[in-house]
Amino acid sequence: MNDSPKDTSQKTLAEAAHSKTQGVGRLTIDAILAITDIVESVHKRISPLSAENPATDKEQLSGISGLVYRNIRNLTALVGKSIDTPLAAISKTLTSEPDSVSAQALLSALNGVLGDYLLLRNNPLAIPMHFKKDGEVLSDAQLLDVINHSNGKLLIMIHGLCMNDLQWCRDGHDHGAELAKESGMGAIYLHYNTGQHISDNGKQFADELESLIKLTNRKLEINVLAHSMGGLVARSAFHVAEHSGHKWPQMLKKLVFLGTPHHGADLEKAGNWIDLILGAHSYTVPFARIVKVRSAGITDLRYGNVQGADWNTRERFEFSGDKRLPMPLPESVRCFAIATSANDSINNPLGDGLVRIKSALGEHQNPAFNLRIPDNQKWVGTNINHMQLLSDLKVYQVLKTWFEIR
Repeated sequence: MNDSPKDTSQKTLAEAAHSKTQGVGRLTIDAILAITDIVESVHKRISPLSAENPATDKEQLSGISGLVYRNIRNLTALVGKSIDTPLAAISKTLTSEPDSVSAQALLSALNGVLGDYLLLRNNPLAIPMHFKKDGEVLSDAQLLDVINHSNGKLLIMIHGLCMNDLQWCRDGHDHGAELAKESGMGAIYLHYNTGQHISDNGKQFADELESLIKLTNRKLEINVLAHSMGGLVARSAFHVAEHSGHKWPQMLKKLVFLGTPHHGADLEKAGNWIDLILGAHSYTVPFARIVKVRSAGITDLRYGNVQGADWNTRERFEFSGDKRLPMPLPESVRCFAIATSANDSINNPLGDGLVRIKSALGEHQNPAFNLRIPDNQKWVGTNINHMQLLSDLKVYQVLKTWFEIR
């Protein structure tokens, strides 16, 4: 007898929960092994013998200490091989509860920090790129329905680092939903793994948009509202699309940036300084590995890398300065930028707490990197931090005005 739709749905939920549990288990195993390596390396470096006989990171300790570390690795590997049985029991419990907003937020944060690693390891916790609405992945039929109901006027929402599509709704307000209601645009939310290189996400997003426009013969108008890293993904996608012969760039009308670090984010630069400082002494080198537990997406934010050429010829933790290639904004698209200060001064050196004002506005002392957004298409607010950009009503009124411009 065939399963009922309800039975099929329950099986799908069970499989998804089991997959996530396995993913957590595998990530835990990897973490234990990595920490073991770090502790062993520290042990080697502080050993009285290390000054006379320095060991490489790949060498294993001999004697009692070496035996201890080898046993930890062997035991961890054994647990990893036989973990499916206990994980199956845990996943059975998880199936009784649907994915919550908080669980999705945790998964997005995890992908932001380790997303490239999860993808490399084929870990089921890695987030795939999808167009979504109300937290649900949109099928081609549903995307076509959005297109038809909006008369072809689309608003693509792109979230920032460590976030997801649901987090556009903050304090009961969602810029996308409100703009769609007032302008008639159909809001579609991009969900993606923010731990991947921005250029990789840009290429994938470009392909997703090209597939989207092929769903209909209707004339489309595409607008993009991007928060933080999302703005860099949008710029990267346009660059890829132009060089790939995609048609959707001809349909892109407006590109609006909310706190996008066009020229980098200071916190990632600080992380790079910590790498340099810890790596300067043999005793602290092992701890530098812990600091380096951050994704390719995060390190791209150091200077605002948007092209593969910005990173693929150098080691990403190398302290080498800004080596980006200039990439101007598309001339055929009206671009807007919002920058804010977390306090009451527009001279706040930390800007919104994560992104400096000049970086968010695309301003740079080198003319080749200055994005030249017109003054009447830039807005600077005060007492609004990076996350409040998503819910501040003054920001919304600016957005509403910009999207009403024909």
